[in-house]
Amino acid sequence: MLLYFAGSMIMNEPVEECVVDFWQKGIIKALPVNSTNPHFIEAASQLRKSCTGGSTCISILQEDFRRLFSASYGSPLAPPYKSVYTDTILEAAEGKKKVTDFYNSYGWKKRSNYKAADDNLGIELLFVTLLIDKYISFDDEVCRIEMAKEIRRFIGTHIMTWLPAWHERMQETAETICYKGISTLIYASLEDIFDMMGKPESGFRSAFRN
Repeated sequence: MLLYFAGSMIMNEPVEECVVDFWQKGIIKALPVNSTNPHFIEAASQLRKSCTGGSTCISILQEDFRRLFSASYGSPLAPPYKSVYTDTILEAAEGKKKVTDFYNSYGWKKRSNYKAADDNLGIELLFVTLLIDKYISFDDEVCRIEMAKEIRRFIGTHIMTWLPAWHERMQETAETICYKGISTLIYASLEDIFDMMGKPESGFRSAFRN
């Protein structure tokens, strides 16, 4: 749910419902604090301090979204696209597969409904949630192990190669602590998922059910 929320905040200009659901209803305040990941602890702290302005919060978030991500308002300060932060020519020369190839290997065509490029971070986060859903649905241990490897491969190859640079830019250019926190939350969540998927079966499958 957190990845879906974070991805939607990057792909779409925030609407009042998101503020009501995730801030006023207390979902953000309920973030767990028992994680030992420093990025997650930082994200929880940032998000709990954000959106304290009540009715003014949505307008401030919308303005920050436009500054950070929307090309229609000038050059975006922190575009959430892999191609901005990686040398795509070098990757092609080295024979690295594009993220589109990964999507196609799973027959994922509904991404076109979101009207965003395949290397958009929001699209990549959505795909991670789909892979996790597949992982949870498997009863066969061998299938789960292979899916865990696929999740790690996708995160390691197509997100973590550029996410640190994007996260740093977000911390430098975002005006709202909300968007700084969302960036940190994404970083922390993907780090935790990557680590959990590399551990033995005991314990981490149930973590995604909680």
